[in-house]
Amino acid sequence: MRTIWFALTILTGLGLDSTLQPAFSSEPRVPQFKAATHLRLHEVSEDNMSAYFNADRIESTADGSVVLTGAAQVRRVDSIAKGNTIRFNQESGELAIRGQGSLLRAGTIIRSEAIDYNVQNETGTIASPQFYFGGSGGAGQADEAQLLSKNHLRMTTVEYSGCPCPAPAWFIRSPQVDLHNDTNTGIAKHGVLYFKNVPILYSPYLTFPLREERKSGLLVPSYGYSSNSGLELSIPYYFNLAPNYDATLTPRYLSKRGVQLQGEFRYLTPRSVGTITGAYLNNDKETKTDRWAFNAAHNHDLGNGFGFDYQYSRVSDDDYFRNFSTFGVNEASVTELRSHARFSWAGAKYFTAALSASQYQTLQDQAAGYSRPEYNRLPQLELQGARYNWGGFDVVSKNSATHFVMPYYSGSLSTFDRYRTERLAPNSTRVASYTTVSYPFMRPGWYVTPKVGLHLSHYNTAWDTVSDAAQRNLKRNVMRTVPVYSLDTGMTFERNTRLFDIDSIQTLEPRLYYLYVPYRDQNAIPNLDTGIATFNFSQAFSENIYSGGWDRIANANQLTAGLTTRWLDADTGFERVRLEIAQRFHFDDQRVFLHTFAPNEHSPKQARSDYLFGAYAALTDTFNVRVDAQMNADRFSRNRINTSVNWHPKRLATLSAAYRYERDPRAFDNPDYRFTTGNDNKTKEQLSLTTQWPLTQRVYALGRVDYSLQEKRSTQTILGFEYKGDCCWTGRFVVQRYAVSAQKSNSAVFLQLELSGLGSLGTDPMSLLRERIVGYESVNPSLPEKTIFERYE
Repeated sequence: MRTIWFALTILTGLGLDSTLQPAFSSEPRVPQFKAATHLRLHEVSEDNMSAYFNADRIESTADGSVVLTGAAQVRRVDSIAKGNTIRFNQESGELAIRGQGSLLRAGTIIRSEAIDYNVQNETGTIASPQFYFGGSGGAGQADEAQLLSKNHLRMTTVEYSGCPCPAPAWFIRSPQVDLHNDTNTGIAKHGVLYFKNVPILYSPYLTFPLREERKSGLLVPSYGYSSNSGLELSIPYYFNLAPNYDATLTPRYLSKRGVQLQGEFRYLTPRSVGTITGAYLNNDKETKTDRWAFNAAHNHDLGNGFGFDYQYSRVSDDDYFRNFSTFGVNEASVTELRSHARFSWAGAKYFTAALSASQYQTLQDQAAGYSRPEYNRLPQLELQGARYNWGGFDVVSKNSATHFVMPYYSGSLSTFDRYRTERLAPNSTRVASYTTVSYPFMRPGWYVTPKVGLHLSHYNTAWDTVSDAAQRNLKRNVMRTVPVYSLDTGMTFERNTRLFDIDSIQTLEPRLYYLYVPYRDQNAIPNLDTGIATFNFSQAFSENIYSGGWDRIANANQLTAGLTTRWLDADTGFERVRLEIAQRFHFDDQRVFLHTFAPNEHSPKQARSDYLFGAYAALTDTFNVRVDAQMNADRFSRNRINTSVNWHPKRLATLSAAYRYERDPRAFDNPDYRFTTGNDNKTKEQLSLTTQWPLTQRVYALGRVDYSLQEKRSTQTILGFEYKGDCCWTGRFVVQRYAVSAQKSNSAVFLQLELSGLGSLGTDPMSLLRERIVGYESVNPSLPEKTIFERYE
């Protein structure tokens, strides 16, 4: 119903006056129409816009009227009027179109047997109009349309549908619709939405925008069900406050918890952009507490290379996301919220800098045991410089100074305690610098890159504030200097061959990477933000087995050898098969470990690392297999395996299976690691199955199952059905059950009716389906956007 206003603008746009040029006029003949090379909009002012008319017969009458009879047309560059007869009285301003009348403007057509319009006072009537909108593709009809003023059109007994089918699946019926073009407002009174001729939604007063512009008003309600919160109903209201900022306020009723108020505010200026969102529920029926969430984000361009951004995120309690999540595992599994403020500078050619402060809220899961919170960085200063191909050299320098603060926690390990004097980990100030110089030799088919780096760091650590007595005696100030030497080389060979009876190119890509890092004693250095890096084909050729802030730099005297071969289609370059293998060979034993004090760790005697295997095969255009594995070289036991099989035989039909296994990183970092009471084995093993499959020509099944073999339970289950209607509608029913903590799960139900050209009723599960169902496609393919030239004549 957004573009019904075109009926008004067509008539006012014609603006008929004495500048009409009849075909028999004695005035100089105007240029004839000529074909345009392409469709385009013409920018012509109203004062300079001429009108032309054409008909089988054109005559003037005694009362000063011009009468066009037989295929009559009045044309302007922006609009067209047609009819069997068109009469225009230049003195009174009366325009009358009779018999097969039509008005065309901006792709919108209005048809009627009788159209009366007064050009001077801009009023008139249209009998039984039928309208077709070029921009939206919608259509409708009314008993009568009254032009009350230049900007006000009133229609009675209106039926409208955005469905272009001959028999629309849905339509809106209203006894009266008023369109106010100047305020971009449409008002429908006592509107009823019909689906399959059955009324499903009623509104006594409904407002809507006439053009593709924002407008204040109610948005489509959503509803659903979850086992944590019960029945849910949300009714959002949109506030179009200004061209550059708006807001949405959403009351959300949760039958098990109460009424939650959600809000969002967005703003945009020439130099900044930001959002503020929040939610508040007074006196949760389940917890008897107030529950809230707040998030604010801002990004500002200060000019001259300077910028500022911040984000502030907080929730009322540890279980907020587990209790209020609607869309599954990702939201429910949030364990920490980061707040930060940051000034940045990029005003020089080779240098960038930033000054920031970060603070974390760690959300605990009491059933899973205590998780140590992240260090707050109060503050952090970063300076980076990089220059490439500087006389053939690449020089990169990364420098930082950070003060790490570990928050105090009470005896319950869940709330802040300002009176506690001992910390779970010490505060520390780290100043670090890592500068590298490399000289790449790049030639067709091979490369050699020697590289030298120097890592400098200084730690000032308050060991006396921690609870571990053994750590209290460590040195407060520690300086560490570690040189890093590496040599990276590789080659690429090609040959013509055939694979699956297809002309192909096979490559052979050997790679050798030598790394030398001398040993440094790091027992007096705290672990502030460093973890075990995932061992994969990228990390195998890196400078450290640890990731993060380099609080641990592993000693190394090692050679990594890798070999990759690919089969590529000769015509298209499509990668049909890829095989990879890599392994490290250690010439010295590992002596640096992640934790400062690790009684369960000891130096493993490993002459070589795990094997890395990788394989990918597109056996057909619709079927592919992928396997990545990390195997212990001595025992040939698995440490990590990722496998997947995908079959996509046709549109809307996909089947995927995946298996994931990852040994506790502490165990394959040190194969002899011993787990003790309270030091659980965190090995992960999971099987996943996903599908979208047609059951009939109209019914499609959806599903996903994630099963944890380690925990012996399903961590996520999705089951749904989609029904593709005969025209312009789709029904979806989705049930999801997912783990929200170590021992608890939540269930949610989504029921949606999607009406093409109008919107959706119910809770929209599309983002969930696209994210969780591998290869998911909507049963309704996206249609090209309509244009104003949709019905060009």
